[in-house]
Amino acid sequence: MYQEAYRAVETVLKDATGATDVLLGDGGEHADLASTIAFALAKTEKKSPVLIAGEITAAITDTLAAAGITVSTTGPYINFIFGPAYVAGVVKAASRPGYGCLAAVPGRVCIEHTSANPNGPLHVGHIRNSVIGDTLSRVFRKAGYDIDVQYYLNDMGRQIAIVSWGFDHLDIPQNEDEKDDHYVARVYVAANHALKADPSIKEEIDRRMGLIEQGDPETVEKFRRAVSLCAEGIKVTLNRLGAPHDRFVWESGFVQDGSMVEILDRVEALPESSHDDILAVDLTAFGFEKEYVLRRSDGTSVYAARDLAYHVWKGEHFDRLINVLGADHKLIGAQLQATMKLLGEKVPEIVFFEFVSLPEGSMSTRAGKFISADELIDEVTKKAFDEVTIRRPELPEEERRAIAVSVAIGAVRYDIVRVSQEKSTVFDWRQALDFERQSAPYIQYSHARACSILEKAGEFTPAYEFTTESEIALAKQIGLFPVVLRTVVNELRPHHLAIYARDLADLFNTFYHTDPVLKAEAGVRDARLTLVRAAQNTLSEVLETLGIDAIRSM
Repeated sequence: MYQEAYRAVETVLKDATGATDVLLGDGGEHADLASTIAFALAKTEKKSPVLIAGEITAAITDTLAAAGITVSTTGPYINFIFGPAYVAGVVKAASRPGYGCLAAVPGRVCIEHTSANPNGPLHVGHIRNSVIGDTLSRVFRKAGYDIDVQYYLNDMGRQIAIVSWGFDHLDIPQNEDEKDDHYVARVYVAANHALKADPSIKEEIDRRMGLIEQGDPETVEKFRRAVSLCAEGIKVTLNRLGAPHDRFVWESGFVQDGSMVEILDRVEALPESSHDDILAVDLTAFGFEKEYVLRRSDGTSVYAARDLAYHVWKGEHFDRLINVLGADHKLIGAQLQATMKLLGEKVPEIVFFEFVSLPEGSMSTRAGKFISADELIDEVTKKAFDEVTIRRPELPEEERRAIAVSVAIGAVRYDIVRVSQEKSTVFDWRQALDFERQSAPYIQYSHARACSILEKAGEFTPAYEFTTESEIALAKQIGLFPVVLRTVVNELRPHHLAIYARDLADLFNTFYHTDPVLKAEAGVRDARLTLVRAAQNTLSEVLETLGIDAIRSM
């Protein structure tokens, strides 16, 4: 509905002014749309912008009135307000299942996210990657895209060589009920302690690195066994977080099938390549001082070489490539993009994010000083259960625990995604679980309240006449959902959807408190119930797109 109204205004303005860009944007608090075209025309027409705005308004008012759109001026600004027909149309559309879904878009999109080294469990520092990546994936699917979500498994790195050595030389049994990835982390930490105590072990680690490059079957099997064990544990955590992947891609596959060697041969032929002991690419033309190293002097490849082969493969199978990477990968990510350009390959778009931490401080898997994502989820779930028990002590324990899980995952995901990715953030469970604050539980509770109203109301006849300020504001916010989806797709900034969800919950609660629903007179009651149903359905769709359960009772 919004896009149709926008295009109607844009077309009329273009016809009236002859301008190709009519400078149409958000109207703020006083209008649905506003144009500053009068400022641009003032230079060529040599008239006051206020006078020009008045002339344009006079010329287009009747045409847009027929479309139910009111035109007015505030000084040089031309304002457009969508009328009752638009509001009614939005509420009708928003009452249907799947509201917000956009038309199918041709082509395929690959979104790679998380891709943490498989030498231990995901920790708090990793999950911002997972939440941003999964939210983007959900938005793209909602916006009509064919999506493949991938996790790139680094199964050839030095960390895995250390883990494999630890399994071979350290007698560390797995504890009962210990998750596989946590077990791998204990072996990795112990192996690092052994390496620190006896530096000669480094020779064996280096030997294993050479053997894995050569495809030695025994070494490949040892590496794969350790990585598979850790990956299974990571998958459990990702599923708890509501962020599953469509496939896990193994780094070693691009060595075994020869594709990495093919890419390195192509790189060697580039005029920007240097061959002094190592293979590297000179990227000074792109503003980089450091060379992009792909092969060591001993002939073994580095991670970047396999990553390059992986991205060439992705470019052959997908039309748009999106990577989610931490800010510490900015250099290597930009070097990858530059090298892909030199090779004439499809260049990935990269979403860089700053880090999320806990008040307790920094984390290191190598030193064993980290708070795992599992521990965070467990702790927040416990706190959520306590809060739900205080609020709803009459509910059976099983139901309170189920609600607590949904609230906890929602709290973690929302608190992470609500902050724009270029800003670092600290996760504070007290704020994340505040039902009164603009948090996930606050939005979930708004949805549950809408469900409760509809349940109490029973059957009603849909009606679409809305007159109060709160009714119209809520309906128009509902109408922006598809617009926000397009914005996230275009800008790759999922926090826009989180902000929209909060604002929608705010406007629903304002409406609920100012305009009686169940006690309203018959005709008004039906219209308000219709609006509640549209709000409930929209909140449900928005929460689902954010990866948060739309709970019907809290």
